[in-house]
Amino acid sequence: MKENNIKDKSFAFAVRVVRLYQHVTEQKREYILSKQILRSGTSVGAMIREAEHGQSKADFIHKFAIAQKEINETIYWLELLKATDYINESQFNSLNIDAVELIKIITTIIKTTKRNLNTNN
Repeated sequence: MKENNIKDKSFAFAVRVVRLYQHVTEQKREYILSKQILRSGTSVGAMIREAEHGQSKADFIHKFAIAQKEINETIYWLELLKATDYINESQFNSLNIDAVELIKIITTIIKTTKRNLNTNN
């Protein structure tokens, strides 16, 4: 099921973000931007986990919408870290590909759930 796929992918992404945070703080001594990406990048999976046990379909959609905003913010921080040379092109591309895949899956889940909700009403 797509929700389990997104759950696994968002968790794996969060692990990569934690490792990026460790690298940027230890190797580059950058603490502000790295803290921002740590917060947004790990909250994506947390929101998806919360959505699993949403009180209603509307709550499920709301949690996924928050996850969508968080992954979009994470992409911004990745772009900023690359533009300021805290991460290189290869590091950026690797994480950005995963982030873009996540935002596409999240968007599809939101649209499908809304469509199904409207069909059942």
